[in-house]
Amino acid sequence: MLGTGIVEVLGGEKVLGWKVKNAMDIVELSKRGVPKSALSHLAKTLGFTTAHMAEFLPVTERTIQRYRPKQYFKPYVSEQILELAELAAYGLEVFDNQEQFLRWLNEPIKALGGKAPVNLLDTRFGVEMVRNELGRIEYGVFS
Repeated sequence: MLGTGIVEVLGGEKVLGWKVKNAMDIVELSKRGVPKSALSHLAKTLGFTTAHMAEFLPVTERTIQRYRPKQYFKPYVSEQILELAELAAYGLEVFDNQEQFLRWLNEPIKALGGKAPVNLLDTRFGVEMVRNELGRIEYGVFS
């Protein structure tokens, strides 16, 4: 899961300004920071606005707006961006179609307490629940 999928949903190595070859590169990227342009690309991949992305991150919409495209977020923000990018890459892999993944992301799921997966992305535990549900779908286990 680490690697190419995450890089793609963030706009590629050119946008990231970082060559990602392995999991350690993702760790270093989170420490160095993810540029605003990569967050913008992730938001577009997920069909979200900047305001919507701010709901999932420890920064305000106004703070995101103030960043220049090549300006890097702090490590604690970058880590959450990378976590969402990893989830997006996994979802796109499982559904093999952006439209189907986005539809699933926004529909209530019985296994998630009747909540839409998107409503759980604001906490680490919620992201993990969504990731687990994607794993069940990937392996054909429906609850």
